[in-house]
Amino acid sequence: MTAKTLTQFICQNCGASYSKWQGQCAQCQEWNTLVEELVNQKSDQRQKTSLSKALLNKKLLNFSQVERLSEAKQRFLSNIGELDRVLGGGLVTGMTILIGGEPGIGKSTLLTQTVLMMVAKSAKPLNIFYVCGEESPSQIGMRIERLLKKSKSQNLREKLNKALFFVTSSDVDEITTLMAKQKPDLVIVDSIQSVTTSDLTGASGSVGQIRECSARFIDQAKSQGVPVFLVGHITKDGAIAGPKILEHMVDTVLIMEGERSGQLRILRSLKNRFGASDEVGIFQAVDWGLNEVTNPSELFLENQNQAVSGAATVCVMEGSRPLLTEVQALVVSSHLAMPRRVGRGIDVSRIQVLAAVLQKHARLSLSNYDVFVSAAGGFKLSEPAVDLGLAVAIASSMSGKKIPQKTVFIGEIGLLGEVRQVAYFERRVKEAKRLGFNKIISAQNYKHISQVIKAL
Repeated sequence: MTAKTLTQFICQNCGASYSKWQGQCAQCQEWNTLVEELVNQKSDQRQKTSLSKALLNKKLLNFSQVERLSEAKQRFLSNIGELDRVLGGGLVTGMTILIGGEPGIGKSTLLTQTVLMMVAKSAKPLNIFYVCGEESPSQIGMRIERLLKKSKSQNLREKLNKALFFVTSSDVDEITTLMAKQKPDLVIVDSIQSVTTSDLTGASGSVGQIRECSARFIDQAKSQGVPVFLVGHITKDGAIAGPKILEHMVDTVLIMEGERSGQLRILRSLKNRFGASDEVGIFQAVDWGLNEVTNPSELFLENQNQAVSGAATVCVMEGSRPLLTEVQALVVSSHLAMPRRVGRGIDVSRIQVLAAVLQKHARLSLSNYDVFVSAAGGFKLSEPAVDLGLAVAIASSMSGKKIPQKTVFIGEIGLLGEVRQVAYFERRVKEAKRLGFNKIISAQNYKHISQVIKAL
C-alpha cells in the first residue's frame, strides 16, 4: 500500500504549519512567508510512534537527581582565543553553535583552524567529524595543507590523521547514527542547508529540511554531550537563511562580518546561552588563514602621527572589550536641494540627528553642505558613545581646525546638545591611557557640545 503524501504550508520565519496557504502567518504576523512542503503520511505516523516510545522510556527527575557538573568540566577550549572569548570561555558539552556569514568570509577556515588547534594542543586522542556538504574532502584537505604550513607542531599531521574524519553523507539520519556509534568529541556540519532527511520531500535548504535536520542534530548533541557546529548561509539582507525558529533552537548564534575586499573579520555573538550575547572576536585575513587580533585598538589607530582636521578618536564597547577607533568626516558644499548625509559603518539617521544638533546648538550651518562619515577599518559603530567624536569630526572638517593628537572623545549627545555620560566610562578611560591618550573629552569636563566645539 502506497503512503499518502500530505501538503503543508510552513512559515519560513517561525516554522508554524498550516493545511492551506494564507497570506499572513497567524503566529508571527509576517506576510508572504508560507512555502509549500510535502510530507509522507506514513513516515510522519512513524515519527509520532517512535516519539511516543521515547517518551515512555524517559522519566521525571528532581533537582537532586540531576547531574551537576562544575564549570571546569563543562567547558573545554578551542585554543583559538578570540573564538573562546565569543563563546564565553570555550565550548560547552552538548552545545550547538550556528555560525553564519557571507560566502568566502572565512567561516570554514575558522572551523578548520579550530580543528587543527584542538588536535595540536590536546593531551588525549580526539575524534572529530567534519560533515562535507558543500566541499569535497579533497578541497578541505587543500585548506588543511595550507594551514599546516603555518603550524609549528612537528607531529600535527600524524595526530590529524588519527583524529579527523570526513563524513561524506548528506542524510541526517546516517550522520546521527554514525555519531551514536563513534561518539566523536566535536562535529562540524558544513553546511546545514546541504543536509536532508528522507522523511520530508522538500529539497535541501528548504524550510522544513533545515528545521528537521537541525532538530535532530541538536537532540543528538545533547544526548551524547558533544558540541556541534552548524554552518549556515545568509540571505541578501544579511540574516541567517532558514526559519527564524532555527536561531531559537540552537544554544549559540555567531555571525562573521567584514568586507571581502578588506582584511578585517569580526565574529559577533548574537545569542549565547553560556556567555555574553554581545561579545566579539576580531581576526585579520592573511594569505594562510585567519590571524587573531589580540590588540584591535592598535589595528584601528594606525595613522596617529600628526594632528588632522576631520578625524577624531572614539572609544566603543564591543562586549566586555573597550576598543579605540577613528571616525572620519568630510564636509563639502552641496549643489543639491537636499544635501546628502552618507555613512560608511555608521547609521545615516545618526548623522542626520547630529547634523541637526550642530546646526541648532553649535551654530554650524550645515544645511548647504554634504556630510560624509566613515568608521576606520570597515568597523560598524552603533553605540551612542561615538556621538561626541562624530560631532567633533564633522565640525572640524567644516572649520578646518585640527583636532589635537592623543585626544579621545567619549560621550553621547542629546537633542538639546548636552553631553551625556556613557556606561563603562572608567574601563574606556583605562584603555585610552594604556594606548597613550592623555586627554579625555567627556561629560566630566564639558557639559554641552558648543563648549567642545569652541575648545577646538
